[in-house]
Amino acid sequence: MSLNREKYQALVTLLEQLRSDATTTQIVAPELRQRVTSLQQLFGQQIVPLADQDSRVQSYQTEMSKQLCLLEIDVMFLQGARQASTAQTRLQTISDRLTTLIQYCDAILQQEAKGEK
Repeated sequence: MSLNREKYQALVTLLEQLRSDATTTQIVAPELRQRVTSLQQLFGQQIVPLADQDSRVQSYQTEMSKQLCLLEIDVMFLQGARQASTAQTRLQTISDRLTTLIQYCDAILQQEAKGEK
């Protein structure tokens, strides 16, 4: 497995864990915010420098960057939620956004696999 694949796989693992925690446990918003910040740092330090000549991979990276910014905003909205129903809606939005990020990673991993053949 290439180093790039390992880094993307590590990101997928973190995204899946965060999605699982956000949907199955009572995660508190400040902890969620800290974990999203950690994800953004990992993305910026480990994933962005993986300059790829494939424009499709670059497009996915751009979209992932946007989704991470939106995820941060979703967490801020969660922190401001006053009613349980609003908080549940916000958590579902966060889960959906994490799913989208995982799908982008999977698409990049598939591109990487095709390139190795």
